[in-house]
Order: sequence, then structure tokens, then C-alpha cells
Amino acid sequence: MTAELRSDLERLEAGGRLRRLAPRAGWDFSSNDYLGLAEAPALRQAVSDAIARGVPVGSGGSRLLRGNHPEHEALEAEAAQHFGAEAALYFATGFAANYALFATLPQRGDLVVHDELIHASVHDGLRNGRAERVSVPHNEAGAFQDAIARWRAAGGTGRIWIAVESLYSMEGDKAPLDELAAIARRHDAMLVIDEAHATGVLGEAGRGLGAHLEGADYIVSLHTCGKALGVSGALVCGPRVVRDFLVNRGRSFVFSTAPSPLMAATVRAALRLVRDEPERRTRLATLVDRANSGLMTKCGIAPSGTQIIPVLIGPDHRAVAMAAKVQAEGFDVRAVRPPTVPEGTARLRLSVTLNVDEAGVDQVVDAIARALSS
Repeated sequence: MTAELRSDLERLEAGGRLRRLAPRAGWDFSSNDYLGLAEAPALRQAVSDAIARGVPVGSGGSRLLRGNHPEHEALEAEAAQHFGAEAALYFATGFAANYALFATLPQRGDLVVHDELIHASVHDGLRNGRAERVSVPHNEAGAFQDAIARWRAAGGTGRIWIAVESLYSMEGDKAPLDELAAIARRHDAMLVIDEAHATGVLGEAGRGLGAHLEGADYIVSLHTCGKALGVSGALVCGPRVVRDFLVNRGRSFVFSTAPSPLMAATVRAALRLVRDEPERRTRLATLVDRANSGLMTKCGIAPSGTQIIPVLIGPDHRAVAMAAKVQAEGFDVRAVRPPTVPEGTARLRLSVTLNVDEAGVDQVVDAIARALSS
């Protein structure tokens, strides 16, 4: 068996797709720590304060056994209020949360219509769910409407689920949420919005691009805590019945050890920082504008308008080589290759965070320009 595994890895390497774990090095232009909270003194203090008041590091079991801690419930209550939802449920990871959502909520006879660039965790959940599913072209609201109409015309009678990311992690573009919400209302459908890369950064008070939709009975949202919030885990927000159903039927919730109560306490502190320090978002927006403008001027790269800026390269080997050149100049920029992105679209994924300043942004733009012209 080891020979077969080695042969597969060799094929990946020959195709320029072998993944390796690499240490942190250079200016941060690859993380999702958009607001620079992962190493913020305020969150370090929150951890220290929680430990001082006796919050345990480990939960000791699943939430349905002895793992349910007051910090979990306090976070969920505060998160529901913060995001404007009826209820929230805390998961250890965003992947586990998305998996639970799509393996559990859509039922046999239902249809899930999802954007073709939806996250891998949604695909895995759908493969283990009972509903039919169909992929539609990226960010084309009309394609969702057409897919629903075709399914109904063919005799489909179940509930429709529409699944999108509000801000796409590899494209840096935004979903047409208002159009999709109108389609959901028209068809009595559920709209599931993965806010992973928008939470803390975009929308009213950093509550995500779907903040104005939260609280409606057809909206379910996912807010990850390990990106702009700087901690770990994920919160599923929506109607209370959705929360209760996941507690009873969501296998990745039921059969997993509960997240650390210490992390739950720290997420609460992160939510308060996002609420009370809007200047972080203002400063990030300034850096984002500077990076998008610089790449447009010096490299001809169309601006994404967000903190995620893809620099499309094409061939896998060339993307890896371009990344190596930029890294050699002191900037942590990574190549992203298929199957994470579509075939033929290997790229550098530039991520703008508060871990850099204006000078760093200008310098990484120059480094990318030199790599592209070499």
C-alpha cells in the first residue's frame, strides 16, 4: 500500500500539485487574519482573564454528554444577538459546521442549488446528505432561478435550498445576495450564506454581507471564528428550530468533542472587539484600496474590491514558481492550484490584513510585478 501512496504523491509532484506544509516566513499576505486579531494583546488578555476565572482549556466530552459548558452557551447567546439571529450554535471548525448543515438539514426530496465555487466542506456535506443537488455558474442569480424552474417542471416537490458564500475565498468577489434572497422568498426556499471571509470585515458593524437579512426565517448563516475574529471555530446562526435540529441530527456536532470553553470565551471577546473598534475595518479598507489600486496600475490586474485579490497565473508549475519569487523577496504569498480552484486557473492569492502596513503593501505589489515580468 505504501508504494501506491508514494506513486500517487509522485504524480501530484510531477503535475505541480504536491502540497507541503511550509513555515511562516516574511510579511503576512496569505493568512485570513484580516483584522490582525490572532495575536492581538486584547485577545491574549481575554485568554488570561478566562483562565483566571476558572474556564477550562478542554471540554471533556461532546456537548450532549458532559462537554456543554456555560461559556459555550454564553457565546451562542451573545453571537445570536450580535448577528441578529434567533439562535446560534458553536462548532469546532467551519468545515464541521458546513458539513453538518448540508448533510443534515436538506431532506430526501429536497433540492440544493449551489454556486459552482462553493467551499469543499459544502460538497462533502452534500455527498453525505439525502437531497438532490445541482451546481450553477458562479454568481449568476438567474442560473439559480432557472435551475429551480427546471426541477419544478420535472416534478420536484420538496424544499429548495440555495447555498452561496457571501465573499468567495479564492475569487474575492461578492455574491448577489439581494437577488438570491428575492429568489428564495419567491420559491419559499432556504438561503444558506457562508460568511466566512466577510465576518468581522464587511457589512454593517462587520456582521457580514448578509447582515440586513439575518433574523428572517429563511436565512441560515455561517460565521467562522478563525479568520477575521482571530480565534477558532464557527457559529451557525438562524431560526431556533435549525439549531435544535442540528443538536439532534447533526452527526459532526453530536459525535464530536465540544470546542474548548476557553476558545468560546475568547470568541466572545473577539466579537466585542469587532463591535467596539470599527477603526480596524476602516484601516483595513484603506490597505485594501491601496493593494487593489497598485496591482491594477502596475500589473493590470482587475481589482476585486475586497481583501482577497487573486493574481491569475494559469499553469500550476508557473504559479508555484511565481510564488517562490515573491517569497524570496520576503513576502508570504502562496500559490493556489486545482482542485482548490478550477483547472487552468492556478493563482497567487493575495490576502490583505492588518498584519502589514502601507509600505508592505507597496512592496509586495512591486514584487509581484517583477515576478510577472520575469
